[in-house]
Amino acid sequence: MRPAGRSETDSLYFTYPHFNAPQRVKQTQIAPVAIVGAGPIGMTAALALAKEGVRSTLFDNKATFNDGSRAICVARPSYYIMEQLGALGPFLEKSLGWTKGRSFYQGQQILEFDMPDSADEKFRPMHNLQQQYIEQFLWGAVSRNDLIETRWQSEVTGIADTDAGARLTIRDPQGDYRFDATWVLACDGARSPIRKMRGQRLKGENFEGRYVIADIQMDHDYPTIRRALFDPISRPSGTVLIHKQPDDIWRIDYQLEDDESTDDALREDTVRATVTAVLKDIDYTGDWDLEWWSVYSANTLALDDYRDGCIFFVGDSAHIVPIFGVRGLNNGLADAANIGWKLGWVLNRKAGTELLDSYTPERRGATLDVFANATKSARFMTPNTPGWKLMRDAALSLALTHPFAGELANPRQMTAFTYSGSPAVLPDDPAFKGGAVVGALMPDLKLKDRFLSDQLGQGYSVLCFDPALAKQLRATGLSIMLAPLSPSVADKFAACATSAYLIRPDMHIAGRWLKATTDDILQGLLTVTFQRDLRA
Repeated sequence: MRPAGRSETDSLYFTYPHFNAPQRVKQTQIAPVAIVGAGPIGMTAALALAKEGVRSTLFDNKATFNDGSRAICVARPSYYIMEQLGALGPFLEKSLGWTKGRSFYQGQQILEFDMPDSADEKFRPMHNLQQQYIEQFLWGAVSRNDLIETRWQSEVTGIADTDAGARLTIRDPQGDYRFDATWVLACDGARSPIRKMRGQRLKGENFEGRYVIADIQMDHDYPTIRRALFDPISRPSGTVLIHKQPDDIWRIDYQLEDDESTDDALREDTVRATVTAVLKDIDYTGDWDLEWWSVYSANTLALDDYRDGCIFFVGDSAHIVPIFGVRGLNNGLADAANIGWKLGWVLNRKAGTELLDSYTPERRGATLDVFANATKSARFMTPNTPGWKLMRDAALSLALTHPFAGELANPRQMTAFTYSGSPAVLPDDPAFKGGAVVGALMPDLKLKDRFLSDQLGQGYSVLCFDPALAKQLRATGLSIMLAPLSPSVADKFAACATSAYLIRPDMHIAGRWLKATTDDILQGLLTVTFQRDLRA
C-alpha cells in the first residue's frame, strides 16, 4: 500500500518500468520450458536454464515489478547463484552487506551476534536489498539473454497434460491463446494459480502472529545491522524488527496484537502513528517519510511433492516459510538454481531423466530444515500459545542479567542445506576424518589474489590438491580446480595429496575420495548424472 495520493508504483526512490504485452508470434514447435511467474524466482530459473543453453518462455500477468521492498535479505549462497548466472555486478554495487545483529528487551540490549565471516569468504553473510532492485537487476540479465523470451501482461488461466508435456492457456490484452511446452516451472508465488489448477495443496502449520511491514525513508546513521526489539514501549509485549536498506530506506516490521484488526492496522494514520512510536524507541526524532506498507503472517507450509508430472513447483508455489532467519527468498532462489541446471542437463542429454527425481528430496529437504529452524524463531518472535509466551518472556527477563539467555533471541540465519542422502550425490568416503561432507556447499577460500570458487567450470568440476593428480585428471577432459595443501585447506577439506572432490554445477559436493583415482571420479560422475542409459 502507498500513502494517499500516490499510485501503487509511485515510489520515493525507485522508478518502475512499464512492460507492454508482446506481439504474438504463432508457435510452430513445442517450447522446451515454460516458466509461470517473472519474479525473482522465475527469472533466476530462466537464467539457470540459459546458462545450460536451454530456451525458456517467461509468463507474468503484471506489467511491472512487484511493489514494495518485500524480501530484502539476500544470503551469501544466493550471491554465489547470482555470480554463476552472470547477474552479480549490480547486486554487489547496490546492496548493503552486514554481519551483525542486536536484540533488545524493554530497551536494554540482551544480545549481539556475529554471523560467520572471514577473509576466505567472497561475500558477506547477508546483504540488504529491496526486492524492486532484485527484480530490476535480474531483469537486466534476462532482457539481454537471447535464450529467454518474456511475455508480460500474460496470465496463465489453464494448464492441461499432453503427450509431449503440457498445454497452457494464456490470456493477454488480445484474448486467449494456447502455448505448448515440454516442461513447466510454476514460479507463481504463494497464491500459485498453477498449484490450484492442479489440485495441489500446501500442508503444514499456520502461526497466529501477524506483522505489518513498513518502509520509510529517513536520514539515520545507525549501521547496517539487524535490530530486534522485544517488548518495546511502542509495542508492549510485541516484537519489532528494523533493517537498513539502500537509498535511506528503512524496513520496520512490527507484530500485531490479537485484538488488533488487520484492516485497522493497515490504515495509513495507524501505520504513521505506530512508526512514530517505534522511532521514538530507537531515539530517532528527525524527519521521515512513509514509502509503502503491507502485512504478512508466519506460516510453515509445503507441498508433499514439488513435482506433478512435467510441472515443477519452485519457490513460494512449493512452500511458504516464516521470514525469521530470512529464508523465504533465499530458499526460492536455491530451488530455481537447482531445477534450472538439472533440467538443462537432462534436455541436453548430459544426464539421465532420473536426475530430475532428485529435485524434490533435495529442495523439500531444505524446506523442512528451514521449518525446523524458522519454527523455533517464529515461536520466539510470535509465541502462538500462552505457554510459549510465558517461556519466551521468562527467557528475555533472564537475559537482562544472564547473557547466555540472550542467545535464544538469535534468529538462526539462513545457511545452505546439505543434500546428504540425495540420489544425485555419492555415499561419503568414510576414510575422511572431517572436512566438508558430501552434499554440502563447497567451502570457499582465498588463494593469493583470487578465490577457490573462481576456478569453477561450467559443469561438474574436480577439486584436487596435487599438481600431478590435476594434470592426470585434466587429460580426461574434466574441469579441474587446484588448491594447495595449506592449513586452511586441510581444515576445510581434510585432504591429502591424493584426495579429490567432485563439485556439481550448483557448488554442492557430489562426491569425495581421500585417495582418488581417475576411474573413481569418472565412474562417480556417471553415477550422479544417471548416464548409464546415455553412454550408447
